[in-house]
Amino acid sequence: METPSDSHQRHTLSLLVDNRPGVLARVATLVSGRGYNIESLSVSETMDPAVSLITLIVSGSPRIVSQIVKQLRKLINVIKVSDLAEVDYVERQLVIVRVRAQNGHREEIMRLCEIFRGKVIDVSNKTYTIEITGGQDKIRAALNLLSEFGIEEQVSTGLTAMPRSFQPSRK
Repeated sequence: METPSDSHQRHTLSLLVDNRPGVLARVATLVSGRGYNIESLSVSETMDPAVSLITLIVSGSPRIVSQIVKQLRKLINVIKVSDLAEVDYVERQLVIVRVRAQNGHREEIMRLCEIFRGKVIDVSNKTYTIEITGGQDKIRAALNLLSEFGIEEQVSTGLTAMPRSFQPSRK
């Protein structure tokens, strides 16, 4: 029997797939068809142009996610599926945020950018547009502090992740 805490475990799934039309749609349909929301999605071509890497974040119990992984492995265009929750991995996300930058706060915003290794990529009379990359905890902390100045808009990429070292194939 699943407990509420089981159903909210975050899983980062890494899929190597054929770089063909419709593959992403089939993956998304399989996950959503089981009643789970994809919290983050990132897709990119690998060093081999015939292969793409899909990184998706889902929350669910280990049993349910295990079932989703098994079903994903059955899709014809899926080469390999890994649940990165089972291994050590690195993750990154890119956030671009436009913050109100009144004269009295500009230096403080710049210091925060420096602390979080962010970069000011655009400046106007009233705002700074800042780029921040990192793991979800770092992004969350930076946005929390920048919100005190007034965030006007923010956009972000999906999270991307990879194992820290070679992991044996499970497919």
